[in-house]
Amino acid sequence: MTIIQDCLDALLHPSARYDALTRARHRAFMGPRLLGSLVALAAFPVYLAIRGAPTALEVAAFAWLVVPILLSYFLSRTGRYEGAHVLSSTALAGLVMMIAIATGGIESFATVWLVVIPLEAALSASRRVVTFASMLALACLLALIAMNYFGVLPPLDAGAAHGVFMAFGIASATLYAAGVAFGSEALARTGTSLLNVEEDRYRLLARNMCDVISRHRRNGAVQFISPAAEALLGVPASELQDHGLFDRVHVADRPAYLTALAAAALGNDGQSVEFRLRRDVARASQGEARHSADFIWVEMRCRPLEPASAAGTSAEPEVVAVMRDITERKHQEHALDLALTTAERADAAKTRFLATMSHELRTPLNAIIGFSEMMVQEDALSLDAARRKEYAQLINDSGQHLLSVVNSILDISKMESGNFEILPEPFAPREVLLNSSNLLALKARDNGIELVTRVPEDLPQITGDPRAFRQIVLNLVSNAVKFTERGGRVTISARVEGSRMVLRVMDNGVGIAQEDLKRIGDPFFQAGKTYQRRHEGTGLGLSIVKSLVALHRGEIDVQSKVEEGTTVTVMLPLTFVPGVDVSEAEPASDNIATLTPAPRPGKQDQGYRVKKSA
Repeated sequence: MTIIQDCLDALLHPSARYDALTRARHRAFMGPRLLGSLVALAAFPVYLAIRGAPTALEVAAFAWLVVPILLSYFLSRTGRYEGAHVLSSTALAGLVMMIAIATGGIESFATVWLVVIPLEAALSASRRVVTFASMLALACLLALIAMNYFGVLPPLDAGAAHGVFMAFGIASATLYAAGVAFGSEALARTGTSLLNVEEDRYRLLARNMCDVISRHRRNGAVQFISPAAEALLGVPASELQDHGLFDRVHVADRPAYLTALAAAALGNDGQSVEFRLRRDVARASQGEARHSADFIWVEMRCRPLEPASAAGTSAEPEVVAVMRDITERKHQEHALDLALTTAERADAAKTRFLATMSHELRTPLNAIIGFSEMMVQEDALSLDAARRKEYAQLINDSGQHLLSVVNSILDISKMESGNFEILPEPFAPREVLLNSSNLLALKARDNGIELVTRVPEDLPQITGDPRAFRQIVLNLVSNAVKFTERGGRVTISARVEGSRMVLRVMDNGVGIAQEDLKRIGDPFFQAGKTYQRRHEGTGLGLSIVKSLVALHRGEIDVQSKVEEGTTVTVMLPLTFVPGVDVSEAEPASDNIATLTPAPRPGKQDQGYRVKKSA
């Protein structure tokens, strides 16, 4: 059997070698015809030995046995399965008509074989071929009836031989029909087996592939969804049927989801859409299982379902879609966007730094150079001792300002690189506050500003870096004095709340606009456009404060309103115990603090609270 099957496979047309069902049908067509023709041709000599000299009809009938071999060759060379069945039906009808005409027409034993023609054509599984064979058999039957009616055929010899031939014709037709039935059943069994194999294969693919395959109506209702959806969304696929999947689409993404499906249903191939889907996640909490939900990003590619694929069950257009999880890609895109934003901000900071430093450094340097040149030419300018002392003091003040700018830049650089050292030790914050106030009292008095310090005498000691605390106070008070107009007031207060000390610096100065408040604390940033600023400075003061507070694991809260003033509240732990090495502290400009809205009930001003990131 294997040898015969191998021989038949060698004769198959290339188009039939890669489809199991088509291969089985071609073998079923060629096998019986080749075998039957070869057996009949081999029996022809035996028939001659028994029968003797054959008649012309017998010679023609045996010659006709070559036709099945030619039909098999036709199918082998062309692969046209339906065409081969049409030719086979035509050849069988011709053989039956030839024998029937020579042996009595409608009363011939061969006439019964006309029934076999449509039965044989049924093996083609083609309605067109069966219809053609049925019409051909009916036409042959009508032709024989007409020939008998008009007396065209020779008279029938109704002897004993006629009964024998009639019995032979019926028996042979019955056996052939039985063979056709067995062949049809074998083909059906083969088709069912192959269908089961393919179904198992596709079910295996659908179950194990990461992408989700689904079939939808135009309105988004799910007709079918592959088991991969359960792993993707954490729910059984049955819950996603009908509008179950649509209910999980993020509300903001539902229009895009439905638009893509509707466009695909109208015949637009290659529709692609990205949207968010709610996924159920099981989490363990205190020994109990609980479920929560989050959203993932998916990409869905959809195209119209072919009418033949839809099995003709509905005239409504349907869509087949493939979904895949792109959450990781979205995270990467978001990270790239953040990196781009950070790079742009860094570039803007560099530009802002150059613009600010060019002014902050040039102004004192011009003063130093100018007054020093004047002192060099004191004889020509006839400078007295008081004027020389005044110029020397201006040179010293300009140098101190330059040193302050350089120290601020060095401090912020150390913080950004994580090399700023925090050396905690117990100290009395009251003395630091009073001393810092005294240092800035002269500047406040010169600017016509009232500086008020309210520090309780029983303010306890705290553990922290006293140098950093002093810098926090000086920067905050200096900023408050700088941005308060003449006649204004700056108030410094401190108190203990629970395990934290709360330092508050409040002024009634120019205030900060809401759009600038979010960026307060960024290095080299000052509220208001550069050409509109009435107050000079590097914009590093509050950035240094923010970084020092964060390094102490404290919080800073900024409340402000334009032309009404600003209140900066710093909350530091009474006892700071470094949990990590200081070198691991987060840099000032790298999200060491996060700005979040801090609404205040009953107040109209807008504030932002700066908290150390976890």
